[in-house]
This record gives sequence, C-alpha cells and structure tokens, in this order.
Amino acid sequence: MPVLNEERHLRTSVRHILEQEYDGELEVVIALGPSEDRTDEIAAELVREDSRVHTVPNPTGRTPAALNAAIKASRHPVVVRVDGHGMLSADYIATAVRLLEETGAANVGGIMHAEGENDWEHAVAAAMTARIGVGNAAFHTGGEAGQAETVYLGVFRREVLEQQGGYNEEFIRAQDWELNFRIREAGGLIWFSPELRVSYRPRPSVRALAKQYRNYGRWRHVVARYHAGSINPRYLAPPTALCAIAAGAVVGVAVTPWGFAVPVGYVAALVAGSLPAGKGLPVAAKVRIPVALATMHMSWGWGFLTSPRKLARHVRASRGVAVPVAD
Repeated sequence: MPVLNEERHLRTSVRHILEQEYDGELEVVIALGPSEDRTDEIAAELVREDSRVHTVPNPTGRTPAALNAAIKASRHPVVVRVDGHGMLSADYIATAVRLLEETGAANVGGIMHAEGENDWEHAVAAAMTARIGVGNAAFHTGGEAGQAETVYLGVFRREVLEQQGGYNEEFIRAQDWELNFRIREAGGLIWFSPELRVSYRPRPSVRALAKQYRNYGRWRHVVARYHAGSINPRYLAPPTALCAIAAGAVVGVAVTPWGFAVPVGYVAALVAGSLPAGKGLPVAAKVRIPVALATMHMSWGWGFLTSPRKLARHVRASRGVAVPVAD
C-alpha cells in the first residue's frame, strides 16, 4: 500500500483489508511517503494495534518506488495492490485468489467503483463510471469477465512480478498500465472480473481532479513512446477533442461564427451525457457532472499533448511490488 497524505482514508482502507473474508494469512505492508498530515501517526497506530501491519519508508514519495519497497518487505506468493483511499469489498482477496487459480492469469483485477462523499465527489464518481467520461474501460464501467489490457490495482503472482523486475520506477504515473503491458508481452494473462470491486474516493476539488488527469495523460503518452503498439483510439479521443475545440474557437473568432459549432457541440454532448450518468443523484451533484467531465477530458488531452520527452528518459526495470499479500 503506497501512501502519501492519506490521513482521511488510511484507517478505513486498512480496516477493509484486515476484515477480509479470507482463510489464509494476510500481511499489510504500508510504504510511507513524506506526508504533511497525520498519515505516519495513523500508520504507527495501526502497527501497534495489529501485528499483521508493517511499514517501510518511501522517501521519494513516488508510487512505483513505494510499491517496490513494500513488495520487497513482504513474504507471500500472492501480492494484492491497494491504495490508501481504496476500500476492498469483503470477499475481494478470496475471490482474487480463486480467479488466479481458475484462469491461470498473472494478474487479476476488477471494477474501480468510484464513490463520493459530497456533491462534487458524487459528480466525479458519476463521470468516472460513465462511457462518455472514460470510454469503454471495463474497470470503470463494468462488463463481462475476460482478458484485458490492464486492470485497476491488481492481484499478482509474485513470481511474475519478480520476472518483470517489479514496477518501473521511471513511470511516476501509468506504472500499472506499463507493467501490465510488459506482462502481456511476455505471454502473461491479465484478467478482468466484475466480481472484484474496490470502492474509490474521487479527488475533492476541480484543481485536484485536473492535476490527476493531466498526469494520466502525460504519462500515458510516455508509455506509448516506449512501448510501440500500446496506444488505441480511446486514448487519442481527449487530445483530439481538445484540438478540435481549440481550432473551432479560433475559426469562430477569426473566420466565421460557425467555428463555434465544435465547442458548443461538445458542451451539448457533455450535458446530454450527464443526464443518464446523474440518475438518482441530487440536483447539486447533477449540475457538476459536465464540469467534472470537461475537466477530465481537457486535462487528460492537455497532458497527452504536452508530455515532455524528458519524462522516463532512462527507462529501466526495478524489482519489487505492492501490498497486502496473501497465501
């Protein structure tokens, strides 16, 4: 479990692990980044309260380094990655271990079930689970069990992680996608199942969401540069939309008002797509969904288009991986 400034959710997240309906042994290894809140204090309390919880330092604060440090300190043959703001369903680990055995997969994962705690977070959660927001990504929108390009978080066979050298620490973001690409290239199976479900807490503000998706976009471009054939049309949709909207606005100002048809059409599509996404939500959350969608699309697109080549310039493999682990 890589954590940084997770005082809000850490205790609850760890409780969801320790209360798993699983017959085998469990250990939780928390990799502590340089937090500025009470994360370290809460982690120390968890260690005192339960002997299954351990901590390791992650002075860089970077997620892949945290994952590698945590797996190096762990001991079991199955490795379950969990984030400090992720809440495992009660049978998550038992189901994942069963799926590893049934499918022979190298990594199994399921649905990233976004859940908010206020109107803005409810809006983001709706946007993150709607096709207009994330396309056809099964781990966001659900679907039938089957082979996948990547999955949310992941439950791995340790030997596969060791064969791949763990997470590549050059990839500050998109490290999951990059690792799963290498596993697939080596002949390993990545398996998605809707039986697996992790509750996820969305970013608490427009600014935080924009930063998150800008980083997603810029690092997804890095993966595309270093792994030929890893890109698909879904990843090109946000930068294409951003360029089209910008071009339409320029044409609308400099040439003809008809140019504004593109940005106006985009806004209309967001509003229309927000209606089914917001079903059952309070009005205050519904009206925020188009803002969340636009923030996700435009930030991802901008990050993809402006991704500097200096990112991950020296790609190299690193050994290790992630957190709670199970027999």
